[in-house]
Amino acid sequence: MISSPSAASKLSPEAAASGLFDQSALSALAQRLVEAARRAGADAADAVAVRGVSQGVEVRDGRVEESERSEGDDVGLRVFVGKRQAVVSTNDVNGDGIARLAERAVAMARVAPEDKYVGLADPAELAREFPELDLLDPDIPSTEVLERRAKEAEAAGLAVKGVTKSGGASASAGIGGMVLVTSTGFHGSYLRSSQGVSMTAISGEGTGMERDYDYTSALHASDLASPASVGRKAGERAVARTNPRKVETCKVPVVYDPRVSNSLVGHLVGAVNGASIARKTSFLKDKLGQQLFSDGIRIVDDPLRVRGLRSQAFDAEGVRVRKLAIIDGGVLKSWLLDCATARELGMATTGHAHRGVSSSPSPGAYNLHMEAGSAAPKDLIADIKQGIYVTDLIGSGVNGVTGDYSRGASGFWIENGEITYPVSEVTIAGHLLDMFKSLTPANDLEFRYGINAPTLRIEGLTLGGR
Repeated sequence: MISSPSAASKLSPEAAASGLFDQSALSALAQRLVEAARRAGADAADAVAVRGVSQGVEVRDGRVEESERSEGDDVGLRVFVGKRQAVVSTNDVNGDGIARLAERAVAMARVAPEDKYVGLADPAELAREFPELDLLDPDIPSTEVLERRAKEAEAAGLAVKGVTKSGGASASAGIGGMVLVTSTGFHGSYLRSSQGVSMTAISGEGTGMERDYDYTSALHASDLASPASVGRKAGERAVARTNPRKVETCKVPVVYDPRVSNSLVGHLVGAVNGASIARKTSFLKDKLGQQLFSDGIRIVDDPLRVRGLRSQAFDAEGVRVRKLAIIDGGVLKSWLLDCATARELGMATTGHAHRGVSSSPSPGAYNLHMEAGSAAPKDLIADIKQGIYVTDLIGSGVNGVTGDYSRGASGFWIENGEITYPVSEVTIAGHLLDMFKSLTPANDLEFRYGINAPTLRIEGLTLGGR
């Protein structure tokens, strides 16, 4: 049997005593589900058990508007009869419920259509080593602590000169984890904590009001930005947007702030998802091995980053995960694949299976980032006579089949190498292949989100203005 160490084994006695960190009952339940499926006639099976605990506080004008907490465990069973599969899930398995659930799953599989690509992962691909990724902060903040964080963020935002009201502030914390057991002998589990603080500030009055926000999120409380800095930055951003202007339609360089530049990495990764490639619904379907970016561009997915927001030691099929350069030297090097899409494409899985309790696995990314360039952000802007610095994107007008790009945006006008006045109600349009080719990254990469990128400059995009 291939097993990962339990999360509870690494905790203090006080933390382990809370029960939230103990997945042993879920592990035993998943094992019983797999065994019941085999007894019911399944040729193979796997079971996932997912734990979710969340709590959050929202405040406005110094008063708590909402406080909530939720806890839940859910389990899912996937069974195979030949090349037919079925998935069932429940959050209530007691008494003889396990046997009934397994029998129902097998009955469903027997009448499901055949799919020659389905099946468990090859045992040779399963994870056998489980590095310590430091995903769990055992100190769960109380409701009082969350309330204090939210109020501190809001007060700091309201203290910024020019802020006229609060759009609200919030603080949250939670735990999420998964147990996976397969009939081929894999048994793994992990727990991941999460904490966050956010604030929205409003400047101006009446129809001239502008709003902006800031937030911080991390697995460990010690990695969070201070609530005061979150509120202050939200307030400063809102004030900077006051009295925006409109611009004429033109074709100019566009510079993306880091809080929106990561969306471009997201568009790329959506297009290299193995499911889209297998369905031939991606504009990159014929581009594997081709140069998409300039030579210095590297885009990496790293599931093994210590304290990474999406880190884990194995994927949803038990396959070992690894750091993967999707783009290296500007060249598209890999799709993101689970076992089924890999078989369909005649390739090997990249260990990117994700799964909920009520669905079969599908490919997805972990911790993505575009590596930093060498130029400072101010150097990317210095030679721009006219352009736009984008701080906010609106809508989802990106066609993953054709690569056409069109999104609403707001930010600041660049003139003679300087950021000048705020602008709003513009549309940025282009084609992702052209955008990738002309992309230049700055040197200011920070790991704040699930997808991270530095400031990015892209040449010759069309701005739709007045």
